[in-house]
Formats: sequence, C-alpha cells, structure tokens
Amino acid sequence: MTTLEKANLWLADTFDAETQDTVRQWIATGSDELEDSFYRALEFGTGGMRGVMGVGTNRLNKYTLGQATQGLANYLHQQFPNEDIKVAIAYDVRNNSREFAKMCTDVLTANGIKVLLFKEHRPTPELSFTVRDKKCNAGIVLTASHNPPEYNGYKVYWNDGAQVVPPDDEAIIREVYSVMFEEIKFSGDDDLIEWIGEEQDDVYIEACMENSLYQNVGRDNLNIVFTSIHGTTYTTIPKALEKAGFKKVNFVTEQMIPSGNFPTVASPNPEEPAALEMAIDLARITNGDIVIGTDPDGDRLGIAVRNLQGEIQLLNGNQTNTILTYYILDQWKKAGKITGKEFIGSTIVTSDIFIEIARKFGVDCKIGLTGFKWIGKMIRDFEGEEKFICGGEESFGFMTGDFVRDKDSCGSILLACEIAAWCKAEGRTMFEYMIDIYKDLGFYYEGLVNVVRKGRSGAQEILEMMRNFRENPPREIAGSDVVILQDYLEQTSLDLKTNTIQTMDDIPKSNVLIYYTADGTKVCIRPSGTEPKIKFYISVQDELSSQAEFNDKLAGLEGKIEQVKAELELA
Repeated sequence: MTTLEKANLWLADTFDAETQDTVRQWIATGSDELEDSFYRALEFGTGGMRGVMGVGTNRLNKYTLGQATQGLANYLHQQFPNEDIKVAIAYDVRNNSREFAKMCTDVLTANGIKVLLFKEHRPTPELSFTVRDKKCNAGIVLTASHNPPEYNGYKVYWNDGAQVVPPDDEAIIREVYSVMFEEIKFSGDDDLIEWIGEEQDDVYIEACMENSLYQNVGRDNLNIVFTSIHGTTYTTIPKALEKAGFKKVNFVTEQMIPSGNFPTVASPNPEEPAALEMAIDLARITNGDIVIGTDPDGDRLGIAVRNLQGEIQLLNGNQTNTILTYYILDQWKKAGKITGKEFIGSTIVTSDIFIEIARKFGVDCKIGLTGFKWIGKMIRDFEGEEKFICGGEESFGFMTGDFVRDKDSCGSILLACEIAAWCKAEGRTMFEYMIDIYKDLGFYYEGLVNVVRKGRSGAQEILEMMRNFRENPPREIAGSDVVILQDYLEQTSLDLKTNTIQTMDDIPKSNVLIYYTADGTKVCIRPSGTEPKIKFYISVQDELSSQAEFNDKLAGLEGKIEQVKAELELA
C-alpha cells in the first residue's frame, strides 16, 4: 500500500474531524509531513512504543495509542479469563501525557477492566512498584523518557512489575497489530477507575528506604543539590530525602516546576552535563558535596561529585553503578548475608567491571540484553532460587532490591547520598572511593558515541552500517588484535585466535555486535530501539596502583577511546 493510500484511510469517519482536516490539507499541498507520518506504522516493539506526537500511522496519537491499548485489553482477557482484571496507569510531565493516560484508561474500562489511575504525574518506578503492590495484572506508563519535547511514549508492564518480555511481549504485539482502528472501544466507564496519589507515594518511599539504606552516618552533614529537570520526581525525591534524614538539601527551584517543554534545558537527559548545569552552579554557591538530577519519568539519575581538583564532575553511568554496586555488596558481606545464592544484574553494553565486582564478593553476575526489562526477567526466572541484590546498566539506570522491577532513581538516590555522607564522615569524597575501587579491581573507563540518522533514509543508513560492521569487522582496534567477535543476531561468539564458534542462545537474538581485543578493549555496536540513532559503546581498561597516578591513567584511557573513534570513523 502506498503512503497516499494509507493516508486516505484516515479520511474515514473512524477518525475525528481535526485529524481528517490535517490529512486532507497534507494531501492537497503535497506536504513532506505526509510521507514521514504515513510511510510506516509506528513500531509497537517489545517494550511498547515511542515516537513523535502527531497525526498518522508513524506518530503517537489517540488512534495509535488506542490500538495498542485495545490489543493489550484483548490479550489480558485471554490470559486472565474469568478474573477481575486490574491495570495501573501512570504518566509523566510530557505534553499530552495526562490526556493520553485518560484515553488509555477509557479503552481499558470500555473493555471491562478496572484501572488504578494516578491523579498526577508520577515516576515510572513508582508505577512498577504499584503493579506488584496492588496485585495488578499489568501496568502502563505514558512517557518518552529523556527524548526531546515532541516525543511521547507508551510502556507496558506485566504482573511482576517488570516490562513485558517473551513470550508475552510478542503475543501482545500480535494482538495490537490485529486491531483495526474502527474496533477500538473509546467509550470508557469511569466507575471502573480507582484514583491513587500521595498515599501510594508513602508506601513506595518506605520500600525505597528499606531496600536502599544500610548505615546512618553523617546524613545531617551532607550538602545535596537536587533537580528534577522539570520531571516527575518533584513528587517523591524531596519527601524521600527528608524521611531518610538528609537535612541539607538545595533544590533547583526553576527546574522543580513540571513542564513537558523542559524550558531551562536543551535536553532533559541527566546523561548530558548541560542538563545539570544549573544544579552544578547551585552546588558551587552552596558548597554542595553531591549533585543529582533525574529524567522526566524519574527512572534515570545523573550524579556529579567533587573530583580530585575539587570541581563538580558528572560521573558516567558505569562509574555511578560501580560505586553503588561495590558498596552494597560490601555491606552485604559485612552483614554475613552472602551465601553464594545471590546475583547482580548487568547488560551486554555495560562495563565488565561488574563481573569483577561480583567475583570479588562471591556472587553471580547475570548479563542480559540492553534494557532493564531483561534484568526484571532475571529476577523472575530465578525467583525462589537465587536472591537478586542490585542491577544496573550504563545508561544511568540502577535498582536496589526487587521491590521495583525497573531502574529506580529514588532508591538509587537514597543509596548514593548514604555513600556520599559516609565518605564525607571518613574524610574523603565519593570520587576518591571510586578510585579505591579501581585500585582494587582495575581501572575501567567508557565512552559512548551516538550517530543520529533521522527519517526513512536514516533508518536505511543505520541498517547499512550494521551490515558493514557485521560483514567487515576490524582485525585490530587501537593497536590490539580483535580476538572475539560476538554477534547477538546470529547468537554466535567467534574466537579469532582459534577460529572456533560458540553459540550464545542463552540470550535472545538482538541486532548487536561486540568486539573484544587482546588488551581488554570492548566495542559494542547497536541501533537504538527508541531513537533514530546507532550507538557505539567503547570500554577500555588499565591497572591503577595509586590515587596519585589517576589523572595520568585517565588521560591515557581517554586518548585510547579517541583513537578507537578515529579508527571506526566516528570522530
């Protein structure tokens, strides 16, 4: 079917007058918007969907969201016959999120499903917690995470509080795509709505404290600067810090105001130093020890601490997670809680230092595909057999315990502040604690390159790049021979020294390539599942014997990453 034929279908009475008028105008004027809005259906992937808001099959709107929710409703009835089905729904600060949440609620209630709907914005991890706490069959959150303001999204959670995974995800996708737009039931029943709010925050925060705090040392002497970057955590983090006994907390007032336009930042992504610029400026004024920012839906966190020069420096996701993981396992070991039946969770694109941390403390490190849904699946797969302690991935996400089954900034922030307070009480910084970990386990350092390619031509270019890296892998990277080539689409690991192949069918297929070199350099290549980009994760390592040599060693590792970028033509 041509793009024009697809667009003409949206002139039917199934669609509202405003939608029809927009499509009619695009057709009449030959607008470029017509092609990009209708050349494909917005993908409902294994974690839901995310896209630009607007009219058309390739946009997020009432009809594409309605189709997704009707498909989910159909699947829930299949899986839970003769049950009173419940679904929890939350939404972030993005434009239209509240309206989209109510529309999804209407579709579910029109299908006889009870909905627990948050009255106001709430973080994604609170939705995950609520699904389990309220014994819901599923959950939905309306969010596009840290994407630009024109985006929104839709994520589905199953009854264990984790995002849907096989086989449920694929089955839901089939149901979604079998729904015709005219079959969507939009006439909801408000009698099937249960409104939830601050009372649920209190339960969630108590669980965060129970699972994230170990020792009360110096909490009243830690200078904290926090910003929600206009996102949802204005509802939870201030209360959580106060309950946990942190007395000196400064908020970036302008950024504690929720807004889907994110007016004070170019991007609401705490992975980017610019997003924390106002918070870092405030830390300079208030003599802050730690700066913390969260993304719009409150699952990611960025942490900045004072480096060896006394300057506030943003840690990357691997560095933050290294500190948090090492500290937790050290506390578990001191408490005699490690029995050999525990594990931590990581991902294939995350630093291999987590394998070393797990080995040091006598726990397993399970590794899955990118995304916390796979860490959630680990918890479910081994529930009752092995105890999950914590998990993280390089994209600024971490979770403590299994009470939330997604990355959770609230519990992670409480933990990070405890570590910073303890370090300060001992006369050192959190940054120096990180260096001590590197001295113990090896100095791992990472870089990330995002190559953006938008639109239909961009998607094709990304496919071509992956094909080229798969068919023509480098033989040498930064002066070291490539010794292992892992292809997660083929589920194979090729040892180039022995020319032998091992299967990797314990991890689902995914369009990801990883190169390992003889000196431990790791390069991972994968297309983003949520944005029009291809990502290159570069990890290098060295030995570190003293704090005095840290800066020189860091400069060497940074130079090596730049060399890798140049050789792969990414610089």
